[in-house]
Amino acid sequence: MSGLLAEGASLEKLWTGTAWGEGPVWLPAEGVLVWSDIPHSRVLQYDAGTVTVRHADAEYANGRTLDRDGAIVQCSHGRRAIEREVDGMPVVVVDRWAGGRFNSPNDVVVARDGAIWFTDPPYGLHESGAEGHPGSQDYDGCYVFRYADGVAEPVITDMVHPNGLAFSPDESLLYVADTAWFWQPEVTPVIRVYDTTTWQGRVFATPSGVADGFRVDTLGRVWTSCGESVRVYSPEGEVLLDIPVPERVGNLCFGGPDGHDLYIAAGTSLYRVATTATDAA
Repeated sequence: MSGLLAEGASLEKLWTGTAWGEGPVWLPAEGVLVWSDIPHSRVLQYDAGTVTVRHADAEYANGRTLDRDGAIVQCSHGRRAIEREVDGMPVVVVDRWAGGRFNSPNDVVVARDGAIWFTDPPYGLHESGAEGHPGSQDYDGCYVFRYADGVAEPVITDMVHPNGLAFSPDESLLYVADTAWFWQPEVTPVIRVYDTTTWQGRVFATPSGVADGFRVDTLGRVWTSCGESVRVYSPEGEVLLDIPVPERVGNLCFGGPDGHDLYIAAGTSLYRVATTATDAA
């Protein structure tokens, strides 16, 4: 479906130098893109062709988004916490619930009411220390949490390793990727979708590659990482487009001056392609 990309658009490699790129977000107020290099425990910033380190010793920061005031809200594997950037520095918002500490918050969205929703797989606790500090889980599971009014509570508890997540434009649906396949090959990679009134869930799509992070555009289409590509699904789960990428994709976001550029954080590199879509968030 060529109409999803701008006329004449092609994939651009903007920069190379990450060990595993993740968590991109566009900052409209600054006109820059921020993303994570998790194994190197740093947060990078792309500004018109120049890349700088926004935060060194970033405690293995992963996914991020903006809150209603435009501040960065991000997941920290190392601190096992959700953080908000205040005066340019990350500050812990919440790092535990009634069941103990979180595992290693992975991806995050902020709803219109200001509630913070995030996934909590165990990847930052791996004994290798590649994406966090080796450790054990305080609770028996990996949940999707909602944090509001000073309280974190589990909302989705029937997934193995919930990872990327995003709301539909009207927030009636919450899409969540399960990436347990990375550790448990017998678990099929899926994107599930949950009705936010009943919290009944179902399989939305079964990608041919692991869906990690994703965004939903203003027309309800899901733009997701899918192995070595970006895949676009209709709201009904029909495959509309595959954008080949030379390496495995971690996450993506919309940005740029008009919001139509799709920034893609892959293993070693940051890419961009011009689209006709914009983020629903």
